[in-house]
Amino acid sequence: MRLTTKGRFAVTAMIDLALNQGNGPVALSAISERQEISLSYLEQLFGKLRRHQIVESVRGPGGGYHLARNAQDVSVADIVVAVDEPLDATQCGGKENCHSASHPGGGRCMTHDLWSTLNAKMVEYLDSVSLQDLVDEQKQKTADAGNVEKSVVVIRHSHAVA
Repeated sequence: MRLTTKGRFAVTAMIDLALNQGNGPVALSAISERQEISLSYLEQLFGKLRRHQIVESVRGPGGGYHLARNAQDVSVADIVVAVDEPLDATQCGGKENCHSASHPGGGRCMTHDLWSTLNAKMVEYLDSVSLQDLVDEQKQKTADAGNVEKSVVVIRHSHAVA
């Protein structure tokens, strides 16, 4: 099981959107530049996110995108599912046909239940993390980085005085 760039980029772009929507709609070109994601790829992803009513588009000058609902009400699972990202660790895509029907023991592989349980846990976890959780985490990291920079300046200044 692997989360592909489609899911990763969609979540990253949604965090960027949520962080920057305070000044009105956010242009995909701005997200593209900040996150180094192809604009055409973002357009595809946001088309899917719009169809799933996670984002809304604003046309015209100063247009762009904003969240269609509160960031607390959008889970990572919502985002990943909206962009058609499969969350499946089974070899068979959950169809229980890992082996041919003539295989001893039927079509299911011996580890099917293991991977199915992992799928359920993965979806449960991604559903428990909201976009707001990720935004808050990012804001905290930015604040912590700012405090570290201030500390470095103070340390440098105190060494210069000594």
